[in-house]
Amino acid sequence: MTQFDFDLYVIGGGSGGVRAARMAAAQGARVGLAEPKPLGGTCVNVGCIPKKLYSYAAHYAEAFKDSAGFGWTLPQAPVFDWEVLKRNRAAEIARLNNVYGGLLESAGVQLHRGRAEVLDPHTVCVDGNSWRARHILVATGGRPRLPDIPGKQLLLSSDDMFDLACFPRTLLVLGGGYIACEFASIFGGLGARVTQVHRGAAVLSGFDQDVRSFVAGEMLEAGIDLRLGRTTVEVASCDGGFIARLSDGSCVTADAVLCATGREPNTRGLGLEAAGVVLADNGAIRVDDRQRSSVPSIHAVGDVSSRVQLTPVATAEAMVLVDQLFGHGTRRMDYDSIPTAVFTHPNIATVGWTEAEARLRCGEVSIYRSSFKALKHTLSGRPSRTLVKLVVDTPTQRVVGLHMVGEDAGEVVQGFAVALRAGATKAQFDATLGIHPTVAEEFVTLRVPVAG
Repeated sequence: MTQFDFDLYVIGGGSGGVRAARMAAAQGARVGLAEPKPLGGTCVNVGCIPKKLYSYAAHYAEAFKDSAGFGWTLPQAPVFDWEVLKRNRAAEIARLNNVYGGLLESAGVQLHRGRAEVLDPHTVCVDGNSWRARHILVATGGRPRLPDIPGKQLLLSSDDMFDLACFPRTLLVLGGGYIACEFASIFGGLGARVTQVHRGAAVLSGFDQDVRSFVAGEMLEAGIDLRLGRTTVEVASCDGGFIARLSDGSCVTADAVLCATGREPNTRGLGLEAAGVVLADNGAIRVDDRQRSSVPSIHAVGDVSSRVQLTPVATAEAMVLVDQLFGHGTRRMDYDSIPTAVFTHPNIATVGWTEAEARLRCGEVSIYRSSFKALKHTLSGRPSRTLVKLVVDTPTQRVVGLHMVGEDAGEVVQGFAVALRAGATKAQFDATLGIHPTVAEEFVTLRVPVAG
């Protein structure tokens, strides 16, 4: 009979890996986990958490200005201290790292501090020590991908942005996805002069077209120099900063250049192909609906394999896997109607289908949309506006898409995500009383569909 050291060995201490390890251990499994870096993965260390903390910091600049319209006079102009923000963020992240470690320890998971490599379908090697496991889970996440252009070594990735030695007074952002747009908004809000270059005709590919257009307008209004339909062909050092040459022949100078043009799965050097694991063209681990790779004993969750790169998706996939291996085996991952937020200024939140997706899937749809100045800004004087939009399947009257651009959009849309998952109809939205005065009430007071 084959002897195993562990029932499950997890490679990667991010959100998905830690969740799988803890839940498997709670089911009585013997679990080991390898992680060479601080626990928590991208989300805790260089992603969701620090990014939102910096977004909060940037919003204070807006709040100081807004307060004047409400009768507040500041005794002196506020001064931003980059070093204080970095120090306080680092302390909070260190606290969370320790929390993750405590969770693993209390669950009885053996934590091995080192880089793991898969030797065969049941063997993992960590810094020279080999372990046999009935099942192996790869949860190593992803990493930023940099373009192969002259001056590539001068580019910063999103991982670098939280600990820059000096705050960049001018910042060039390459890319038009959510990471690029978020950092453009954050550093613009903190006081940098930001230029954002994107090859597409609109930012945020994959989002609803009204959302894409609306948030681009709001970013422009906030002072972001958004240059679309262009690429960066070269970056070079100049006078203590950098100069980027664009595809239209123009040049942009900046104190720092952030490249946020994509990410790739962390599968290099793990020994997966030698073990027989089939990878996609981009290096992602191909898995079935039970998170199994082409090798039955090797599994994957999160950004290293997922169709949707979001922390809650990674943790949900982890729960599916643990149920398959140590539970009843009935749990399945549903990728439909996943709510998400983008922490641009203003925020974006969405759940369900875009208008274009709904037209393809439903055929006939009804669109309800409104844009307006929120009550707060009637006194703040800020020109910021809010967008709310409902996409309704006309024959069934089921609400299949809900989109918002505005302050605290994520907080608003999270609740509506429950309604969409429950199959709520437009009539049920209409019958729900709004909380007045709030932005959220707009979603239950939209009565007349827009033309087209």
